[in-house]
Amino acid sequence: MIEAVGLTKRYGAKTAVYNLSFQVRPGAVTGFLGPNGAGKSTTMRMILGLDNPTAGTVTVCGAPFRQVPNAPRQVGALLDAKAVHGGRSARNHLLSLAQLSGIPARRVDEVLGVVGLQEVAKRRSKGFSLGMGQRLGIAAALLGDPQVLLFDEPVNGLDPEGILWVRNLMKQLAAEGRTVFVSSHLMSEMAVTADHLIVIGRGQLLSDMSVKDFISANSADFARVRTPHTEPQQREKLSAALTEAGGSVLSEPDGALRVTGLALPQISDLAHASDVRLWELSPHQASLEEAYMRMTQGAVDYRSTDDQKAGLMQPQQFGYAPPPQQVPDVPQQGWYAPPPPGAQPAGPVGPVSDNPYAAAPPGAPGQHAPAAPPVAPPAAAPADLTKPEDAR
Repeated sequence: MIEAVGLTKRYGAKTAVYNLSFQVRPGAVTGFLGPNGAGKSTTMRMILGLDNPTAGTVTVCGAPFRQVPNAPRQVGALLDAKAVHGGRSARNHLLSLAQLSGIPARRVDEVLGVVGLQEVAKRRSKGFSLGMGQRLGIAAALLGDPQVLLFDEPVNGLDPEGILWVRNLMKQLAAEGRTVFVSSHLMSEMAVTADHLIVIGRGQLLSDMSVKDFISANSADFARVRTPHTEPQQREKLSAALTEAGGSVLSEPDGALRVTGLALPQISDLAHASDVRLWELSPHQASLEEAYMRMTQGAVDYRSTDDQKAGLMQPQQFGYAPPPQQVPDVPQQGWYAPPPPGAQPAGPVGPVSDNPYAAAPPGAPGQHAPAAPPVAPPAAAPADLTKPEDAR
C-alpha cells in the first residue's frame, strides 16, 4: 500500500504539491489524474524517494521507500521510458538491473516475453520506437515481481493492440492483489482500466473516490428528447409541459431537447398526456472525460485564446469554484502537524460546504472541512504553484 500524509513539496518560492494526503490500496487499479502542472510527477518522485518532501511523509509497504528492504523486489516503477542507456540492448539493460538487485537472469527473459520484446532483445535500445521503449520500461518495472507498481503514462506511444495489452496487464496485476498506481491523461483508458481515482489540481487533492462515484458526483445527467422536426408546435407544446412539471429544458442545435430534473418515465407520461409524439427519449450519462473536465476547470494553467473566447476560463458555469490557492509557510523539515480534532485553526478559515470544492457564502451553516486540515492563509500566496521540470 502507498500512503501519503500532509505531503508538501516546494522548489524555492514555487509549491508543486501542498498538503496532499491519500492511500493507494492493493487489489485495485488506482488512477492518478490531474492537469499538466498539477504535481503528479512530483508526487510519484517523492513516493520513490527521488525527491524529498518539504513537509509530510509518504510510505510504501509501511516505510519510506529508501528504508524498504530490497526495494526493487517490493516496488516497480515506470516514470521515464527514455531513461535507458541507448548503447545497450534491451536484454543487457534488464540484465544490469537484475544483477544490481540480485534477481536471477532467467527473470529477464521472462519479462521480455511478457512485454513482447523477445524478438528484439539483442537490439540496441536507441533504435527503439516510443512504443517499444514503453514496453521496455514496463519490463523493468516488472523485473523484481513487485507487490507495488507505479506507472506514469504507460500507454504513451503504444498502438491500439499495445494499449489493450497494458489495460489487461494492469487489471491482472491488481487481481493478483498488487497495488497498482497509474498516472494518465487518457480518460477513455482510465474509464475502463481504473477502479479508483485520485485527482489533484495545482498540487492539492480534488477527489479521492471510485470511478463510478466520481462520474456521478461531477456530472449532470439529462434526458435527450426529440419530436418530429416537421411539427415544431409539438416541440413547443412538450417543452411547456415539461417546464410546468418542474423540469429544466434546453434546446440543442439539432432540434432536440435536453431535459433535467425529470425521470424518463415522467417525461414519457407528460408527452402522452400532451398528445405529443416522440422520436427519441434517451438517457445521457456523462463520461469520465466530461466529469473530469468539470472537476478540473478551475485548475488548468494553460489556455489558448480560443478557450477564453469560448468561456472556458469561467469554472463557475460548471458549478465549480476552486479553493483559493493560498499556501502557508511550512517547516522545511519534519512533519506537517495538523491541528488535533476539535481544535481551532491558527487563523481565520473560510467555511467549506459538504462539497469542499464548491463555493459557499460566508457564514453558511452546516459546513465541515474537507479531508485536508485547515490552515491559516499567509499574507501573500505564491504566484506560481508549479515546477515546470517536475510537476505535471
